Amino acid sequence: MPKKILITGGSGMIGSRLSEMLIDQGYEVAHLSRDPNKFSKYKTFRWDIKEGYIDDNAITYADYIIHLAGAGVADEKWTEERKREILNSRVDSANLLYNCLQKSDHRVKGFISASAIGIYGNSGDQLVSEESILADDFLAEVCKAWEASAWQVKNLGLRTVIFRLGIVLSNKGGALPQLALPIKMMAGAPLGTGKQYMSWIHIDDACRLFINAVEDTQFEGVYNAVAPHPVTNSEFTKELAEVMHKPLVLPKVPVFALNLVLGQKSGVVLDSQRVSANKVLQTGFTFEYNYLDEALESFYDKKL
Repeated sequence: MPKKILITGGSGMIGSRLSEMLIDQGYEVAHLSRDPNKFSKYKTFRWDIKEGYIDDNAITYADYIIHLAGAGVADEKWTEERKREILNSRVDSANLLYNCLQKSDHRVKGFISASAIGIYGNSGDQLVSEESILADDFLAEVCKAWEASAWQVKNLGLRTVIFRLGIVLSNKGGALPQLALPIKMMAGAPLGTGKQYMSWIHIDDACRLFINAVEDTQFEGVYNAVAPHPVTNSEFTKELAEVMHKPLVLPKVPVFALNLVLGQKSGVVLDSQRVSANKVLQTGFTFEYNYLDEALESFYDKKL
């Protein structure tokens, strides 16, 4: 019998790719959605986080739950309302899953949740690990609340895994197309000082990690989901321009200009996060894309 995986946030960038890779490996996949009648390739159960509703059949369907749901951090300006949505979409959805697992007669063996390296805040060039001190800015507070709500599931005796995702590289969305756009338009430049570290992971490696956490019971607790070799923003911009065969023409984009355009969100591109992949490597997991040039070439050699 193939294992059944229930995914929240299944139509998002990571969820879509993860669903494809799970199907390829012989799993059955179902999604939770507010609108299950919307066209989907996958079996879809209804849930409504605001109403606190979830189809009971969803929980009894699943052998494993992968929790990726959450409003996009970089999608819109951070108004107070948007900030509440960023927080609540993550916490309320995890709480809802926890409550349903508590009440229902299910056969779920494991719960795997996303989080983000934003939990470490702006940590300069210091290498941070899962044991490092956590920050207290907005994104860090969101991550802490997100993890606490996911971690409750452990109290039900279920193996619980939390992945703190770095910048997930994909040509289907997320940061990469946004970082590539100015380079495409011949206006590429490092952001701010360019010295800030970017801890990245190729989307396929991120998905393989989630799949590994289903299959390998030694995965338990919190792991950084980042490739082993973080780079500075200058290095990232230079490598990206190289694989795109474009020159870098501008000097650095000044911090004040980024603050002007992005407001509070500027921290997303200006904060330095040099994050260790050591704990994941110790599980025996091997990255397909260890170095940035390999990851970028996987997207740009095929011509976007």
